[in-house]
Amino acid sequence: MTHFADHSQGLSHDAVNRLLRRDKLTGRILWEHVQGDIVLSPRGCLVFDDSVLNKEHSHAIELVRLQYSGNEHGLVKGIGMVNCLYVNPDTGQYWIVDYRIFNPEGDGKTKLDHVQEMLTLAIADKALSFTHVLFDSWYATKDMMLFVESMGRFYYCPLKSNRQVDDSAGVLSYRRVDALRWDAVEQERGKTIKIRGFPRDHKVKLFRVVVSTNRTDWIVTNDLAQDCMQGTQQACALRWKIEQFHRELKQVTGVEKCQCRKARIQRNHIACAVLVWVRLTAIARKAGTTIYAIKQGLLSDYLRRELRSPSVSMAFA
Repeated sequence: MTHFADHSQGLSHDAVNRLLRRDKLTGRILWEHVQGDIVLSPRGCLVFDDSVLNKEHSHAIELVRLQYSGNEHGLVKGIGMVNCLYVNPDTGQYWIVDYRIFNPEGDGKTKLDHVQEMLTLAIADKALSFTHVLFDSWYATKDMMLFVESMGRFYYCPLKSNRQVDDSAGVLSYRRVDALRWDAVEQERGKTIKIRGFPRDHKVKLFRVVVSTNRTDWIVTNDLAQDCMQGTQQACALRWKIEQFHRELKQVTGVEKCQCRKARIQRNHIACAVLVWVRLTAIARKAGTTIYAIKQGLLSDYLRRELRSPSVSMAFA
């Protein structure tokens, strides 16, 4: 608010404060701005993940709670944001189509509730064309996976290494997923397993993906026709688009900078930051460059003008 008022004629800090306190910007506003930019693909996918907007130095901001941050690898004070991206695998482009603020004390909803709600709206309200849903191991619960199946979509997600599964064709014998044995054929084409806690006749496909010498991912999908390791890796690679979005949103829009205490102002500030990302991304695509180059270019143009014709003159005695 302060920065905006300092650079706008006729608007005071209090006027901007009243504007953000009075208005109610939500995910529906976002959809109105982004739906015309999306290039749909019959092979499209939805990606879900959450991010923590760091408020480590705040003491009285509403919506702030102690929660786990993947970037910090520990608990931090911040505002949780659950996001939904649409990815076009043909072009590699992606758009944020929905988001939710994680506030269980206020609305009683878990992150899984938010994801299921956004997935339902993506099909019933937004009519997005997609076949796959991607999320990380935290969302790989029985309820979430069965919900995606009930929507007639395929999911690809990693399982935690201690998840109990069975790969036998006879008597059930559960073991940790990282204790399974793999032959050469299974390594390439995957193996059919049952996850503990799922219905007895429920089968899924499991792939062992060696990422590095110190990391192995266990990717599970309900697409039983998938029999190619490369196809699985290509599908999972799209999940990292949402990490790129989180990085761009924080580095370019200042989404974490607002220190106002009221929840409504925080929500509106986040909505404005997301709309800025949408606009800058659209400009970057038309210009054939990156969102970082667009922002830096705005500053560079200003500096060039000032060097050619300084607005503040300097005199030397």
